[in-house]
Amino acid sequence: MIGVDDGLPAPLGAHFDGRGVNFALFSEHATAVDLCLFEPGERHETRTIRLPCRSEDVWHGYLRGVLPGQLYGYRVHGPWEPAAGHRFNASKLVLDPYAREVSGRIRWHDALYGHRRTLAREDRIDRRDSAAYMPKAVVTAPEVPNLALKPVRRPLAETVIYEAHVRGLTMAHPAVPEAERGTYAALAHPAIIEHLWKLGVTALELLPIQLFADDRFLVDKGLVNYWGYSPLGYFAPDPRYRGEGGTGSLKAAIRELNAAGIEVFLDVVYNHTCEAGHTGPTLSFRGIDNASYYKLDPADRGREIDCTGCGNTLNLDHPRVMQLVLDSLRHWVTAYGIAGFRFDLATSLGRAPMAFTPRAAFFQAVAQDPVLAGVKMIAEPWDIGEGGYQLGGYPRGWSEWNDQFRDAARGFWRGDRGTLPKLTQGLSGSREVFAPSGRSPLASINFAASHDGFTLADVVAYAEKHNAENGEGNRDGHGHNVSRNYGVEGDTDDAAILAVRARQKRNLLATILLAQGVPMILMGDERSRSQGGNNNAYCQDNATTWMDWTSDPDPGLTAFVSSLLHLRRTQPGLRRRAFFDGAPIDPDEPLRDVHWLGPDGGEMDGEAWGDEGRQAFGMQIGNDAEAGDRLLLLFNAAEAPCAFRLAPIVGGPWRPVFDTALDAGRVPEESAVRVPAGGDLTLPARSVQVFVAEGDRPRFVLA
Repeated sequence: MIGVDDGLPAPLGAHFDGRGVNFALFSEHATAVDLCLFEPGERHETRTIRLPCRSEDVWHGYLRGVLPGQLYGYRVHGPWEPAAGHRFNASKLVLDPYAREVSGRIRWHDALYGHRRTLAREDRIDRRDSAAYMPKAVVTAPEVPNLALKPVRRPLAETVIYEAHVRGLTMAHPAVPEAERGTYAALAHPAIIEHLWKLGVTALELLPIQLFADDRFLVDKGLVNYWGYSPLGYFAPDPRYRGEGGTGSLKAAIRELNAAGIEVFLDVVYNHTCEAGHTGPTLSFRGIDNASYYKLDPADRGREIDCTGCGNTLNLDHPRVMQLVLDSLRHWVTAYGIAGFRFDLATSLGRAPMAFTPRAAFFQAVAQDPVLAGVKMIAEPWDIGEGGYQLGGYPRGWSEWNDQFRDAARGFWRGDRGTLPKLTQGLSGSREVFAPSGRSPLASINFAASHDGFTLADVVAYAEKHNAENGEGNRDGHGHNVSRNYGVEGDTDDAAILAVRARQKRNLLATILLAQGVPMILMGDERSRSQGGNNNAYCQDNATTWMDWTSDPDPGLTAFVSSLLHLRRTQPGLRRRAFFDGAPIDPDEPLRDVHWLGPDGGEMDGEAWGDEGRQAFGMQIGNDAEAGDRLLLLFNAAEAPCAFRLAPIVGGPWRPVFDTALDAGRVPEESAVRVPAGGDLTLPARSVQVFVAEGDRPRFVLA
């Protein structure tokens, strides 16, 4: 027998206490809230309960006898005044923003819209019931902390990120049982964990797994939202990846990854929702309290401000919306053991109300939060609004995707003029970008490829995007790819072209992993994964985006990455916590913490830095207390070998430990010829070489 009591306004959401469930929903402008209970398989509610109490704009009630597993949704009453920003429509079932679990998926129908779409009247209300087309929230059992295994927490200086997709990583692995492929459980399969562990990555960053929608325009074309940047709920793992193991399989997978020393990060989307602009559907936030959850245009409150290109922007200026975001983040840390977050279009979170500021309330709230303060925070430092590009503008405690590093690395190896200064800035941690905010090189997330754009293999195989299969006439996706095909667009059997492409992949990977900062590798780049030139594969849930585990077009590349990451782990000089400042290591010695060298045997001067055609240089890293061995990094992007004389000031002899001109996976033998102080060598075309000073006590031993 279900009985109804007043209940409590906190915590928000549905919470079972052993006797019943407390339901609490925020809505500042509502006039009443109905809780709707559903039975499995039923299209319409079997019982409707008016929440009896309102406390500080939270509507709440306690239902005795309700158990975990109960399906529910809300109907929220209030004014239908689109011009004022109010779009209440009790005919529409709306999803609890705090739902911890969700059953079912959206079935697109015009009844999901609050207005009459067929009349092209945005102000005319649609009274059709949407319950049959909506997913339902599920009451869950209380969280039980797992005390047997604490989440791994690695220092940021040791972090190497592997950006991946749940399905993309696991869907085609032959060792994963077919029923588990593409699910959370597959992430815990020994074959997946072994690959990540042997590769040497320390953090698996998953593309969005918070509940998201397949946009209607994609479904109409027979496509899906593969990437997941269309959020509907911020507490529930998306059910499409649950498999037979349910939500618990995600927690189990994270525990197994942690046991292997691998942290798990989530890519999160708190800048917009799947409800799109003012003509979008009413699925949750819009029907609960549109004027509170979204930033509205002051000149026309019938429209949402769009800083994201997706139609709406969440209104973090409202304390309850800020609470939603913070509560969600804490939930993923405490309930799932998430160690870090990458924030999509993060500039939107720092607009107060419209101009970005590193002092925005969101950043301050995160900094003082006892749960979140120790979690790794990574910003995608832009959105499409005015002043949206904010690389370097985030506060202490935040790292940022460094697209300038990406473009400089691609441009330098492509042979673009004038790219060397930007590349060396990136190799040294982008001091000019991040030091003004008081941060270290660890603020820079260095990458050459990410989910958004070409894969690494496609960077060296395509000069243009090839997105026709997305169904948008190849108009979607960025045109600024900084790529090159080396003679043939796409696949080729030409051995010479394939050799150049293989060398350039190694060069780009070496540039990422030898640079100061935090490196990030895109899933499959170590296996030369191609998307056929598609640089916006957000809607391709198929072999285009899945990792091919059965063929390896560039054998040895995985071993190359593994060896290079071993070098990075054993050489603290590649993982500095402070910027180079050009200061002497020892007052009695001429060596400084960094020397920039030209091929002529001298240090680069103003004239050398101003030479836009320069394609070869050296970087010698000193051996102060933090840096360990003295290292020498030599780069040559030219199509011809380069004679290189080592500057006498950096000493020697030098023992080669890495060379991208060797076949992938190979490293110089221990007996390789040393280069004496002031000695000469020939730097192969399009190559990177790494040396350790023989006079120092060697610390690098290849595993």
